Amino acid sequence: MTDPAAFHDAVRDEASAVLIGNEEILEGLSIAALTRGHVLLEGVPGVAKTTIANLFARASGLEYTRIQMTPDILPADITGTHIYREPTGEFELQRGPVFANVVVADEINRATPKTQSALLEAMQEGTVTIEGDTLSLPAPFMVIATQNPIEMEGTFALPEAQRDRFQLKLTVDLPGREMERNLFDRFDDEPDIGPSSVSQVVTPEDLEEARAAVAETHVADPVREYILDLVRATRDSPDVEYGASPRATLAFLNAGKAAAAIDGRSYVIPDDIKQLAHPVLRHRLVLSTDAELGGESVDDLITGLLDSVPVPEEATRESAVADQPADS
Repeated sequence: MTDPAAFHDAVRDEASAVLIGNEEILEGLSIAALTRGHVLLEGVPGVAKTTIANLFARASGLEYTRIQMTPDILPADITGTHIYREPTGEFELQRGPVFANVVVADEINRATPKTQSALLEAMQEGTVTIEGDTLSLPAPFMVIATQNPIEMEGTFALPEAQRDRFQLKLTVDLPGREMERNLFDRFDDEPDIGPSSVSQVVTPEDLEEARAAVAETHVADPVREYILDLVRATRDSPDVEYGASPRATLAFLNAGKAAAAIDGRSYVIPDDIKQLAHPVLRHRLVLSTDAELGGESVDDLITGLLDSVPVPEEATRESAVADQPADS
């Protein structure tokens, strides 16, 4: 399977055996997986953040580990350490739970910043250094962190460097009445239903082939300029203390390719970038003091930026196709 759209559809359909709604969250996870990204899921307790991550990993055939983050967890509890074995008189490497394809850092903002930082090297380099030894992590490798809203008691804000390493921040909302009714009807009929009810429908090899197809997705020059204009607007806005980094620019580029491929297109259009603006930017922007005191939210600010940054007229669907290389 090399078709990214087929990869996403297979995972989504299998996960829907348990999950009701949240299709956009599953699409975000597919986008990240197809572009070697990491995802931060935020929502109040009980909205199935961890379940969504587990379902995605199981349906994708990826090795899954879950780390329950708490204030007393140590970096070595994540990465691993050397343990002395008395029978042999030698130290043996005990690998931590980070050595998996999909690592779920559950309630990441309940761990201290020092412990949160244990994931920095893993997320950026795909390696872990344990007592001077640098070890490669399994491929593919993806971190899905869940987080409760920052204002809730007993949490620590993620450091800026940590947040920037997440390609997307997705918000898991409370379900509407009809969706919640469908939810408790399903669990009333099948009380034991859960992630174990989901089967593997794709393989890691399928994922690698789909990634190669995503990399070939075309991005026309007007769309590239639109991405640059949007990122620049975050840096120039008087309501933003710290704007988006170059890593955000690359996140737009890569995630835009995956979104287009999932939609069955071989080229990116401005609407792909618009739909990704909130997930790509909401965790990277730091509001100015005046904006915070004025009650402005980051999502409201991003919406305003989307309204203020013009979409180039030439960046239409037709020009995106015409601008593709002749052999595409």
